[in-house]
Amino acid sequence: MKKYLYFLSIFVVLFGCKNEEELKALSNSRQISKDSLEVSKDTTTVQINEFAIVIHGGAGNILKENMPDAYEASVKSKLEEAIRVGYEILKNGGSSLDAVEKTINVLEDSPLFNAGKGAVFTNAETNELDASIMDGSTLNAGASAGTKTVKNPINLARAVMEASPHVMLAGHGADVFAKEQGLEIVDPSYFYTERSFKSLQRVKEYENKKPATDQANTGADKANRKTAFYDAAIKNSKFGTVGCVALDKKGNLAAGTSTGGMTNKRWGRVGDAPIIGAGTYANNNTCAISSTGWGEFFIRAMVAHDISALMDYKGLSLEQAAKEVIQNKVPELGGDGGIIAVDKNGNMVMEFNTSGMYRASMNDKGELYIGIYNE
Repeated sequence: MKKYLYFLSIFVVLFGCKNEEELKALSNSRQISKDSLEVSKDTTTVQINEFAIVIHGGAGNILKENMPDAYEASVKSKLEEAIRVGYEILKNGGSSLDAVEKTINVLEDSPLFNAGKGAVFTNAETNELDASIMDGSTLNAGASAGTKTVKNPINLARAVMEASPHVMLAGHGADVFAKEQGLEIVDPSYFYTERSFKSLQRVKEYENKKPATDQANTGADKANRKTAFYDAAIKNSKFGTVGCVALDKKGNLAAGTSTGGMTNKRWGRVGDAPIIGAGTYANNNTCAISSTGWGEFFIRAMVAHDISALMDYKGLSLEQAAKEVIQNKVPELGGDGGIIAVDKNGNMVMEFNTSGMYRASMNDKGELYIGIYNE
């Protein structure tokens, strides 16, 4: 019996040692696999541009055959003017936040876009403006919604970020805060443009002619769209938002978006532009995003943050993540629009699922691209 116990103990010791060696070997192999994965991941992290900037002036039903040559030339000229302002800031070592703000100022001051001066009209024939900005280095952010007297809402968004304990201010309070911060205040009539006012009248005429029995959210339309309400007139009167994303020489990302919202909007409606994670997002670990499109769907899909999350959690590239969200997720909900983006390595993306998007980009070599149509 003693001999039996003796041999049994030797067997247990030898078996234990063997298991320990196997476990150690398995652990080492796992460590090697992990290290290989990290090396593989690092080899794909290539700095494409030391700094970069991308802008948009809205996405929508933009067709070459409907675009007068003079108007197209004006839009392209303003896009170039705006992006060169931000480019010079980045080239001279300035911050991505400054580049984003000053670039958007140029677009806000132009009547060509649905932001600032060119803001669309509400149902009450007023202008209510929204904007947001985000710092990718700190994840600090600021936004404003429904302002009526602030000349440049993107400046207010930055003031909210840097001079208040809040992320978003809305309505009359936001206008008061802007005045207290010394921002430029204008009479509401400043935002009047004949083009925007006529657009409102056309939408109202459409509403008045629509039969009372017309239920836009029934039948096949409802079956094809995961939404509680759908109206073609709204679908065609919501675009024109402006935005900018930038990477500076210090590796900091920033994003900003500014808009007049949706033509004929009511009840203090707020879209995605001032909502962090939907219309605007920036994170130095991934990318900077500015959105343009049907805000209700971009809010529900949290478009800007979702692109960043796909990169962060799933390891997708910026291009892959943007395509997944804009070409699959947003259309699946029933929405449309686009985004501009730049990642931490200077890769630039301009993704949209509409017939056009006003857009431009510049890299650290000074190479300029301007686009309008889906080409």
